[in-house]
Amino acid sequence: MLRLAIVGLTVGLADSLNPSTVGPAVYLATVANGAQRVMQFTLGVFGVNLVVGLFLVLGPGDFLFGLIPHPQENARHVMELVAGVVLVLAAGGLWLGRRTLARRELPMQRGKGGSALVAGASIAVVELPTAIPYFAFAVAIVGSSATVPAKIALVGVYNVAFVAPLLAVACVLLIAGDAADPWLAKAGDWLQRRWPVVLATLLLVVGSILTVLGGTGLVKA
Repeated sequence: MLRLAIVGLTVGLADSLNPSTVGPAVYLATVANGAQRVMQFTLGVFGVNLVVGLFLVLGPGDFLFGLIPHPQENARHVMELVAGVVLVLAAGGLWLGRRTLARRELPMQRGKGGSALVAGASIAVVELPTAIPYFAFAVAIVGSSATVPAKIALVGVYNVAFVAPLLAVACVLLIAGDAADPWLAKAGDWLQRRWPVVLATLLLVVGSILTVLGGTGLVKA
């Protein structure tokens, strides 16, 4: 449980360095009622991802895992190995496409008004097919021996980590107000240029650890 929580926290923070979510939050921070709109946007992103994650680990994923005719311990190691390999491959893909991804325009950069809550939920839905780290972590949860409450908590840990930068933007606005605009703009520019490299590095580290844990566990079994 503790090991999975650490993995979820690490992968969630790594995956949070995503201009598709942080970019709109930085934009919303510059409009009227910025802090409130950023929080609404954050709730939209968090809600969709949480529901999808719980559906995966408590619904079809758990059911399919129950059909695997292998001992529980071996299956857990297989899941860790699969999740680790997926994360390593995702890291490689990000690294290869880092220049193209860094040039991608941030969502809502030219947007006008609208519901921040709906915008957050919509972006979360659109980004789901590319949420490889999240799905890999869900696979690891399904393959673990965690209880239902523990699985819910693990999904929650990942998603809180995923929206941590959005919460940070809201907190900065509440504390600094309009004086935070230049800092947020600089942070957005840095994220736009560097996020593929940072995310690829973190995913490579976490994926390698999971691969080693799963592989050594199978060898010893």
